[in-house]
Amino acid sequence: MIPRPDVFFLPAAGGEQRLCLFHTPAPEFRERPRSRLLYLHPFAEEMNKSRRMVALACRALAEAGHAVLQIDLRGCGDSSADFGDASWADWQADVRLGLEWLDARVPDAPLWLWGLRAGCLLAATDWGRPVNHLFWQPMAGGKLALQQFLRLKLAAEIAGGASKGLMEQLKAELAAGRPVEVAGYRLGSSLASGLEAAKLAPAGTPGRVEWLELSTREDAVLTPVSEQAIKSWQDAGWAVHPLIVQGPGFWATSEIELAPALIARTVEALS
Repeated sequence: MIPRPDVFFLPAAGGEQRLCLFHTPAPEFRERPRSRLLYLHPFAEEMNKSRRMVALACRALAEAGHAVLQIDLRGCGDSSADFGDASWADWQADVRLGLEWLDARVPDAPLWLWGLRAGCLLAATDWGRPVNHLFWQPMAGGKLALQQFLRLKLAAEIAGGASKGLMEQLKAELAAGRPVEVAGYRLGSSLASGLEAAKLAPAGTPGRVEWLELSTREDAVLTPVSEQAIKSWQDAGWAVHPLIVQGPGFWATSEIELAPALIARTVEALS
């Protein structure tokens, strides 16, 4: 039987804390887990829409013998600070915190960075150590992620009949170093600029990449953008295994939805 995850606050810089959940592997794998994973959540409300799906995936991975650490990045969930005060550099520092904790708690198992959507962009960095990547619906660049987020504000203003020139206004405010309010989130310029500059480019020592995308269509194929990104990783020496799995885009649906096939394929890929 898999116990409930350990819930704790990890000390961070400036006296802050990051909420973490650690999923201990099944008893037969406690001494030698199959791997250790650090989960990096997606951006803003996509994080909340994904919580149920990610919790089920963490449990399935733990049952299969993997040690999984979830961390709420600075300004997200129950971690310290407001979302509007976070920067991309803060989130990179949080990844390092999580990696250091895993080094101390589960030192000898293969290391994976597991990202969902914009979390994949955060993972794609040279962390100074060998890592593998588990990408769920990766985004090719942060510029698109930022545009999609700002369009939420645009959609709300269209409903109110006041959208003319709004996108340019939002970008001008951010460029001037001022935060903007979007869908209940205060987005700071430091986070916006860091996200916009992020690219899903290979970095560090080549390893494995499990590249999993979702579609509700049975005849779905990878987009040219995904194929180009995958080729760049392969050209850099990474062993990339792309696959499209049947399921809904649970991070963006109006109701909480699940993609069981994605969980099953993830466990299979790592086991």
